[in-house]
Amino acid sequence: MNAEPDRTTTAPVTTPVTADMLRGHLDVETTAHGLLPHRLPAGARRQIPDDQLALAETQPSGVRLAFRTRATVIELDTLPTKRVYEGFPPPPDGVYDLLVDGVLTAQATVTGGNLRTITDMFTQASELTEGPPGTARFTDLPARDKNVEIWLPHNESAELIALHTDAPVAPAPDSGRKWWLHHGSSISHGSNAPHPTATWPALAAAAGGVELVNLGFSGSALLDPFTARAMRDTPADLISVKLGINVVNADVMRLRAFGPAVHGFLDTIREGHPTTPLLVVSPLLCPAQEDTPGPLTPDFDGGGMRFKAMGDPAETAFGGLTLTVIRDALADIVAQRAADDPLLHYLDGRELYGESDHARLPLPDGLHPDAAGHRLIAENFARLVFAAGGPFSADAEQCGTLP
Repeated sequence: MNAEPDRTTTAPVTTPVTADMLRGHLDVETTAHGLLPHRLPAGARRQIPDDQLALAETQPSGVRLAFRTRATVIELDTLPTKRVYEGFPPPPDGVYDLLVDGVLTAQATVTGGNLRTITDMFTQASELTEGPPGTARFTDLPARDKNVEIWLPHNESAELIALHTDAPVAPAPDSGRKWWLHHGSSISHGSNAPHPTATWPALAAAAGGVELVNLGFSGSALLDPFTARAMRDTPADLISVKLGINVVNADVMRLRAFGPAVHGFLDTIREGHPTTPLLVVSPLLCPAQEDTPGPLTPDFDGGGMRFKAMGDPAETAFGGLTLTVIRDALADIVAQRAADDPLLHYLDGRELYGESDHARLPLPDGLHPDAAGHRLIAENFARLVFAAGGPFSADAEQCGTLP
């Protein structure tokens, strides 16, 4: 598969995409086409036990190219890998967001590419159909020296081939901002967000004036030790972990195992970041799982897909996990540890999205927020975490408003 991308106009300066042009990634893989950004390092990827996380970590949520140029035309050749569930229509093409000096200025999509068909919704087993590369094209950009970022689609993989511009490209200057390392589930990954800078972590990072590394993995915030080790080894000034909902909806453990697993996860992070502000965020409100254990299953009654919990609430007496149980456990764990770790903080996820928010902005599929929900979560996070008095308030002077 070495087909040339279809470009109506080729800008005269061609720059190969290299790892030093990327931000928000933990690793890159050289492929037959170019570079594939990864959000987990190679050692962690070798320990991934399922196809769901293997796919999710290649979807570059929060990963962006950064450079400086006077170009008014910018073309990025990529080979996307799109995901579709068997029996369902393909989703819209992923969006590439181009920011000029931090302001969203243009958007593009890349048609074609590979198609990964999920044949089993529970195991995420899939089949790959190969397709040709394509080009994300941005035109009529300001004719001046500027810092440019191209945020890659948060919901499809992208092998990066080459950059074409009508003026030379130089390395991006150091922003001087602090780096925020965040780990969470599908909502942190960006599920149902319309474009990559509209995920709640991207919006919150912009409001907080920080650089983002987003380790939100759809369906896969499961206290995996390899994820903790990746966070331990990643430079960061601020760290947050949003834990719990995947543990419940995947029904992977009981209360007896959950507490030690959280302690172990935090212990590992602290090995590499002993004095970094560390925030533990419990689950957002999700009525389907507040008091009902998992597993969670898709429900197609009524034509659309929603999610429902299949567990028995009586199982909580025997250690079954619900979001209510998880929040109590996390609050206790953080309170216990904070006696010796004053830079460890706790935030109840219902402060980000709670009952009144659900009444106004219900979850369309019963599990994930829509675009307005992502913005609300980001606004609340910026207010509670980045602003004065919050756990990350050392950056309060950099805080602004959402773009």
